[in-house]
Amino acid sequence: MLQWYPSQVRIGAAPAVTILMVLIAITARLFWPGAPLFMWPLYAALPLVALLHILLMLDERSMTKLDALFYALVHLPLAFVVWTFAILFANGSDLL
Repeated sequence: MLQWYPSQVRIGAAPAVTILMVLIAITARLFWPGAPLFMWPLYAALPLVALLHILLMLDERSMTKLDALFYALVHLPLAFVVWTFAILFANGSDLL
């Protein structure tokens, strides 16, 4: 699927989805907190980030498998934290 795109697009796709999570959460909080229209893309974002990292590990044209593994090990925990707080923020719930 990502094989026809340049290496920069394949490498930057997962962080782009993470940034998109933040933008969706801010938009959802401004217009309609907790709306399913905004929540479903947020629920699907983290599995999409994981899938993009798996595809990057399988494709050796942009980076080696070990580099892709380290990239996933750094980005996935950060994306999980962003994902959790994006869902809480978009839902209208606060931690306090």
